[in-house]
Amino acid sequence: MTTLAVIGAGYLQLPLVRTARARGLRVIAFAWPEGAVAAAAADRFYPVSIVERAKITELCRAEQIDGVCTIASDAAVPTVAAVAAALGLPGNSEHSARLTTDKAAMRRALAAAGLPGPRFRELRSSAEVPDWPYPLIVKPVDRSGSLGVTRVENADQLATALRHAREVSFRHAALVEELLTGQEVSVESISHRGRHRVLAITDKVTTGAPHFVELAHHQPSRQPESCRQQLAELTCRALDALEVREGAGHSEFRIGPDGRIAITEIAARMGGDFIGSDLVRLSTGYDFVGGVIDLALGTFAEPELRPTSRCAGVWFYTDRTPEALTIIRNGGEGVVRAELLNPQLISPLTRSADRSGYFLYCGDHRLELPVHPGL
Repeated sequence: MTTLAVIGAGYLQLPLVRTARARGLRVIAFAWPEGAVAAAAADRFYPVSIVERAKITELCRAEQIDGVCTIASDAAVPTVAAVAAALGLPGNSEHSARLTTDKAAMRRALAAAGLPGPRFRELRSSAEVPDWPYPLIVKPVDRSGSLGVTRVENADQLATALRHAREVSFRHAALVEELLTGQEVSVESISHRGRHRVLAITDKVTTGAPHFVELAHHQPSRQPESCRQQLAELTCRALDALEVREGAGHSEFRIGPDGRIAITEIAARMGGDFIGSDLVRLSTGYDFVGGVIDLALGTFAEPELRPTSRCAGVWFYTDRTPEALTIIRNGGEGVVRAELLNPQLISPLTRSADRSGYFLYCGDHRLELPVHPGL
C-alpha cells in the first residue's frame, strides 16, 4: 500500500490526513502529542516533535514511505525537505526550506533578486535598532500565525516587542521592518519542477495594529486585473528567488494607497485559516490538498480550475466580529461549515489562536460583516 508521511498532526493537518485516507493511502503522522487532533485519523502516529528531523527521517525510512508533505505549518517545512532529500522523494531542497522559513534569510534573498519589500534588519538586542522613523514592525524570524508580531510606535515600546519576538522565536532572533500600509492580499499557488501555477488571490481583513490578527479571508480578490497580473508575476519571481520548485505556495503582499505592491512574506506551504484546505476548492473547484498529495507522490497533474470563480471566504468570531456568533450558531445562506471553539471572547487579540470560532461560506457574492473596534 502507498504510504504518505504527514509532518504535523494539529488541526491544520486534518484535511490532509483525511484526504489521503479517502484516497486509500496509508498515512503516518508525526507531531508532539499535545494538540495532535489529526493523530486519530492517521493509520499510525509517532509522538515525535516535528523539528526532530533525523529521528523522523529514520522512522520514515523504516516505514518505507512513498511521499512526505505538510500543508500549513512553517515549522514542518524544513523537516519535509530533510526527509525528502534523504529518501530521494519529491520536495524542495533544504536550502529552499531555510529561505522560506527564516524571515531574515528570506528578506535577503528577495532583496538580492530586486523584489519590492520593506527595509529590514535582523536584531538580537535593542542596541542594534537602525535609526528609522517609527512606526516599525517587530516579528520573530521563524514563526507564523501573527505570533510575536508587534507594531512599535516609539522607542519606549521597542524593548518589550523585541523581547516578546525573541522569546517565541525558535532561534531567539527578531526582525525589524519598515511599516508597510495598504490592503493585505495573498496569492495561493502550486509548483512542480520549478513551474508555478497561480490558483487564487485572497483579500484579507485584519485587526490592524498592533498585532495584525486575521479576521477574514475572501476569494476571489477584488483587486483590478492589472494588479492581479502583477501579483501573479511577483509571486513567480519570488518563488524562483527562494528556490521553490515543488509544492504549495502562500505569498503575502501589501498594496499601498499609491498602488505599489510590496512582498510581506513567502511561504512554501498552503495558507492556514482554511485558505488552502477549503477556500481554493470552494472558489475554483480545484482540490488543492489533493494536488499537494500528488506532488509528494510524484503523480502531479495540471490543475483544472473553474472558468469563473465563486465567492468563498471565512469569518472568525472575535471581539471585533461579534455578529459571527449568530451565524455560527444559526447558520445562514451559503454557510458551508461553522464551529464555536470558545464561547468566551479573548481581548485584546494578540495572535490567531485567540480567535473563538469561525464559519466558512460559498456563494454568488461576498459575505460582509462589520468590523468593530474591539472590547
